[in-house]
Amino acid sequence: MKVYDAPAIRNIAIVGHSGAGKTQLVSALLFDAGAVNRFGRVDDGTTVTDYDDEEIARKHTLACSLAYVEWNKHKINLIDTPGMANFLSDARAALRVCDAAMVVVDAVAGVEVSTEKVWEAAADAEVPRLVVLNRLDRERASLDRSLESLRAVFGRAVVPVQLPIGDERTFRGVIDLIAMKAWMFATDASGKPAEGAIPPELEGAAQAARESLIEMVAEADDTLMEKFFDAGTLTQDELVSGLKRGIAAGRVFPVLCASAAANVGMQPLLDALVTYVPSPAERPLKATRNKSDEEVAVEARAEGPTAAFIWKTVADPFAGRITMFRVLSGTLKSDSTVHNATKDLPERLGHLVLLQGKAQTPVPEIKAGDIGAVAKLKESLTNDLLADKAVTFTLPATKFPEPVISYAIEPKSRGDEEKISTALHRLQEEDPTINYSRDAQTKELLLAGQGQSHIEVTVAKLKRRFGVEVNLKLPRIPYRETITASTEAHGRHKKQTGGHGQFGDCKVKFDPLPRGSEFEFVNDIFGGSIPRQFVPAIEKGIQDARLRGFLAGYPMVDFRASVFDGSYHPVDSSEMSFKMAGSLAFKDGMSRARPTLLEPIMNVEVYAPSDYAGDLMGDLNGRRGRIGGMDSRGASTIIRAKVPMSEMLTYEQHLTSATGGRGSYHMEFSHYEEVPSHLHGKIIAAAKAERGHEAPEEV
Repeated sequence: MKVYDAPAIRNIAIVGHSGAGKTQLVSALLFDAGAVNRFGRVDDGTTVTDYDDEEIARKHTLACSLAYVEWNKHKINLIDTPGMANFLSDARAALRVCDAAMVVVDAVAGVEVSTEKVWEAAADAEVPRLVVLNRLDRERASLDRSLESLRAVFGRAVVPVQLPIGDERTFRGVIDLIAMKAWMFATDASGKPAEGAIPPELEGAAQAARESLIEMVAEADDTLMEKFFDAGTLTQDELVSGLKRGIAAGRVFPVLCASAAANVGMQPLLDALVTYVPSPAERPLKATRNKSDEEVAVEARAEGPTAAFIWKTVADPFAGRITMFRVLSGTLKSDSTVHNATKDLPERLGHLVLLQGKAQTPVPEIKAGDIGAVAKLKESLTNDLLADKAVTFTLPATKFPEPVISYAIEPKSRGDEEKISTALHRLQEEDPTINYSRDAQTKELLLAGQGQSHIEVTVAKLKRRFGVEVNLKLPRIPYRETITASTEAHGRHKKQTGGHGQFGDCKVKFDPLPRGSEFEFVNDIFGGSIPRQFVPAIEKGIQDARLRGFLAGYPMVDFRASVFDGSYHPVDSSEMSFKMAGSLAFKDGMSRARPTLLEPIMNVEVYAPSDYAGDLMGDLNGRRGRIGGMDSRGASTIIRAKVPMSEMLTYEQHLTSATGGRGSYHMEFSHYEEVPSHLHGKIIAAAKAERGHEAPEEV
């Protein structure tokens, strides 16, 4: 395998809504470029990038995977990303290391919920975008309707650079509006293209579409705009260079036509990636100077100091940890020792490999701008920077969303208890959006994730990869408790036994704080009524007690505890005594501070055909939702609402049955809000029953 320099590399993230055909598109590109010798199909479970058992079974991509093709003396790295809402954080991580996003859109459905999410993520990462309109061979597929949908959401800079030849089942070719020629494809799905003249009946449409393209390219560049006004058009060279600049600047978003399943349009797409997508050499990555916020541009130069950013880790039960990285500058060599700048320790590299799905090709070195992998690193994880000590910059870590829902899990067999934690630790390295912890009171192991399907997939991975089977119990809503009134409290712990006794005495003021403040502790002791060394113990006592809650065993948040007085005994006082006193003061204060429950509120976006909008809004209102707005997109409606998480647990099933499977939704955590008083008793009773002990009565 040849080692490529940055100018000959293209790094592309293939993103889009679930079911738009991203994995099938990668499969067709690999086949037509000669990277693989058989045409893999998602339905047969034979694609290169969906190789995990769970992905094959579900026919959905659940995690990013890497593949590459060599085309016209260039290397194109393709990252196939998930499109399901619960797994989109993986797509966001991939965008960090790519120089363009290929947004795959279903030519029947048009823009869908995840299309918008990945587009926003690419815009946030300042990554150029091109659109591939896929599945043009399907019934009801339409370029015009899809363009209308795309422009309604992403603006008029979305412009076709190709037109389809044939509709629906007769789709067999594309017109290249830049070269003004046609590509016709074989009907046997071999993908063999024949170059020729534009069919006479499409010449008028092609000419009009080309003029619109020239106008859009001119509009994106001041110099070209002047030339366009003077000459009324652009030369071929000006169009090509202007289009490339417009794409790189995020001012033009070209649309290409394809059907991955029928293997139509792949070669022109590969040509476009090589010609129009910026290389790593043309797109320095943004980093920050060490120990400051100063922004620096890191150029992909093979001769510079070596730096590589780890963007993903895969937990393989056989190969151990597989670490995927992008070399930002310099050259990374196999069997060398590098410095982990994030953790400040040395890391030994084994064989560097290029990944073709799960297949590994060893290479002696990987140069700046390229993406590769290495197995069995001991210390380095996602978001770490491997760099020479001379490197003075750092890359901001990819922010992964907090888990939104948790389930209690228990092993099916007793012997698996220890294996669960080891396996979950490995899976958390691979997927930072899951979390696991043990409930201090119920001693249950809680598994938290982005949604029901995310948890189910994690449990399936536990079984398939690590041989650990677990039972899932109903989702636990992460309620919180808080106070609504200020009060002063007294905590006194006194115990006399033979020898030294125990004595701790403190007075604490409790005040409510704004939402999201968590907990504040203030030392307001004057005059030494409590020696300074005992004050942290009071804080520890209150901390421990607040995490156990007061009403229903949920953590108490958004309040300030100020210790202002107390007394001590020169012999009997100890840290333990004051910790107990702090805990008693908390209980005393909570009985008068009018405690209440808080529940997580979710931002919910529902996409569905407009016919269902009224019923769906009525249903969301019935779930205590507050409708925030509605948008129409062609025949679809988007409903935005804020809804309590506890009301959304069964929503997936309801939406599927209410819309006949044509609706989809996206949900993420927004904030905490007070639970309506009529629901308090129910939640507290359920918490008591679950924890199997008497929680204090509601005050």
